[in-house]
Amino acid sequence: MLNSLAILILITTVAYLISKKIVVVGLRKLISKFSFAKNSEAFQKHSVIRRVANIVPAIVIINGIGAVPHLSEKVVQLVQMLSQAWIFLTIALAISDFLNIFNLSYQHNPKSANKPIKGYLQLIKLIIYIVCGLMIIGTFLKKDVFTLLAGFGAMAAVLMLVFQNTILSLVASVQISSYDMIRIGDWIEMPSLGADGTVIDIALHTVTVQNFDKTYTVIPTNKLVTDTFKNWRGMTDLGRRRIKRAFYVDQSSVHFLSNDDIARLKNFLLLENYIDKKSHELAEWNSSVKELFNQRRMTNLGTFRAYMLLYLQKHEGIAQDQTLLVRQLQPTAQGLPLELYCFTNTINWNIYEDIQSDIFDHLFAIIGEFGLRAYQAPSGADFQNIQLERQELNTPEDLPKD
Repeated sequence: MLNSLAILILITTVAYLISKKIVVVGLRKLISKFSFAKNSEAFQKHSVIRRVANIVPAIVIINGIGAVPHLSEKVVQLVQMLSQAWIFLTIALAISDFLNIFNLSYQHNPKSANKPIKGYLQLIKLIIYIVCGLMIIGTFLKKDVFTLLAGFGAMAAVLMLVFQNTILSLVASVQISSYDMIRIGDWIEMPSLGADGTVIDIALHTVTVQNFDKTYTVIPTNKLVTDTFKNWRGMTDLGRRRIKRAFYVDQSSVHFLSNDDIARLKNFLLLENYIDKKSHELAEWNSSVKELFNQRRMTNLGTFRAYMLLYLQKHEGIAQDQTLLVRQLQPTAQGLPLELYCFTNTINWNIYEDIQSDIFDHLFAIIGEFGLRAYQAPSGADFQNIQLERQELNTPEDLPKD
């Protein structure tokens, strides 16, 4: 019996080495000659042929274990069942590797970002592993798969509960793909889960987002259907990014413009045509109105608002084909908000911030030319200066000398 076992082990080892060293290597060289397999990292990461080659020793054992003398029938059956279970598991792993290769090859297709299939392949893998498990259980119980499936039919409610998340994720994946809600490479915001970054992976159960601070947020797939999130893809596709920022004007600094103010502001190249047009409009209005209190005059705030709009219209970093507004918002205790609403002609973050900062640098610097003041809450230094001024006023200039 020992000699027969030794011979069987020797034959099994030789068969394994032949399949591994000769057949696998030969098939790899043959496949590498095809164009789809050249320089493909998918074929380097996963090897279906190597998985299939592991079946050969199990087949030799199944057919050879019965020839070993003096072995009980139960031992022979146990070894054959273990070998058969190994074959089922190896086939399932080989199919899984093939699906991985298919997914990696598909990701090189430009359309893969719009229609990821990783979630569907994961579902297929799950079904394959379930069938593999049933076949292994059926092998040891000596029952066919269909009989086991009929028995599991009575446990459908339990299975629905166990695979609840998988079912929800599958439905969500179909909706996400059908409605094109997200793609790999999209910038999304989901404050409820702390996600603010780029989508780098879409799987069956999860969507992985790399945040801008280089951390990762893993979002359950069904949350993208049930919860609210923002997708910035429209900004990327348009190539424009919005500026929507307000600064506050001290309302006590708003007043009518005098003739000297108008003459001085007319020296601004941007305001020359505006002031001429506005002056003509007001002159026509006032000539038709006899009452003094119904006459209209130019204000420093309105002129400044016109200057801001003209400045944006001439700015080379602002997209002129998009909405461009300078508007007043509801006055607050902190002052009168003037909001700039426009779009830059680039989505590059650095350039966008530079354009936005340059615009507000200029506006804050020039606002004093219109007799306006930007509102700022008094700080400790302001109160200290007030106190020092009071002390100077209360201090006698000439003190008696001893």
